[in-house]
Amino acid sequence: MQGFQAEPARDSYDVVIVGGAIMGSSAAWWLTRTPGLRVLMLERDPTYAQAGTTHTNSCIRQQFSTALNIQISQFTARFIQSLRAEMGGDPTAPDLKIQNFGYMYLSDSPAFSATLRANQAVQLANGAETRLLTPDQIKAEYPFYAVDDLELGSINTRDEGYFDGSTLFDCFRRQARGAGVEYVADAVVGLTLDKGRVVSVTLASGRKVGCGWLVNASGPRGAMVAAMAGIALPVEPRKRHTWIIRAETPLDRPLPLTIDPSGVHVREVGGGTYMVGGHADHDPAVDHDDFALDHGLWEAKIWPTIATRIPAFEAVRVVSEWVGHYDYNTLDQNAVVGPHPGVENFLFLNGFSGHGLQQSPAMGRGTAEWILHGRFQTLDLSPFGYERVLAGRAVVEGAVI
Repeated sequence: MQGFQAEPARDSYDVVIVGGAIMGSSAAWWLTRTPGLRVLMLERDPTYAQAGTTHTNSCIRQQFSTALNIQISQFTARFIQSLRAEMGGDPTAPDLKIQNFGYMYLSDSPAFSATLRANQAVQLANGAETRLLTPDQIKAEYPFYAVDDLELGSINTRDEGYFDGSTLFDCFRRQARGAGVEYVADAVVGLTLDKGRVVSVTLASGRKVGCGWLVNASGPRGAMVAAMAGIALPVEPRKRHTWIIRAETPLDRPLPLTIDPSGVHVREVGGGTYMVGGHADHDPAVDHDDFALDHGLWEAKIWPTIATRIPAFEAVRVVSEWVGHYDYNTLDQNAVVGPHPGVENFLFLNGFSGHGLQQSPAMGRGTAEWILHGRFQTLDLSPFGYERVLAGRAVVEGAVI
């Protein structure tokens, strides 16, 4: 594949990154800002056909319940909207914008309404512009919703909505390669440890390559890579279905990314088309290669839900559909980032549970900071460290989709 080498050019590297999608490529790009590092990127599938980055819905939000997640998204919003400057004035880096249709969380219960109110307090304290709406206010601003069963809505339309994630990925990857990062199409099948450090990786090709740092950015396969170092990581692949639909009667204004109380979500695409996402009520871990569609899910759950919430969607046509995988952190659906306390040069970039793309600039930067300086220098990402996994201490996020 274009941009990939058949094998590593060296026998040893300062940094070996396992997983060349957006999280690994972000870390690689940030590392290239310090010249002289030898960085190897290992990607098992150079087509990225089943990568979470390929299947992403490409959205960004500030409506989280933890200050750190909000600050991470705020950094991403600044980063992508000054992408050309961040990329050193590269004329091929486009001027990216956020389509600020916002996220609309809908509540039909006192418990979730209390969560939205508590979340808004955290969001406002951290500079977000979240508004809480009564059902009447929701109907006044967005007449297409059915609101009779609702208690409350929550929306923010500043730096919240859709952005072009594939372009961001392309910029990270292209600039990292241009700065000397070697992208090699091969899979890691083993790690060799000595005195509490990963000293080499073994590839499916049989090649063994030495490393100073090992970065696990392998998405839903993150637990497999960790297990090679004797580390238990609570991350598993879970199916998430996406449909693109065309409405017979398009809505008269942009549709926020609407999170129905059922968990089904739908957002604007443009031109009378909309993106719908959801999963089956039974949501187990699946095989890493299982991307089979559940053809009954649309009729049984998804379409009835969106047609009830937005009656205009009673008449829609499915244009396309696909299945992707979340790298689902079963502890708390938040990232696991930074070093392992026992295997000191093993760094996690795992468990993003659906919000990885919007967190990739900050997470890549934090990983590079740890490698270069031995600590997080800008945002303190340590609350997402592996120590909480060992302790079973969840970082509770009240806004998981």
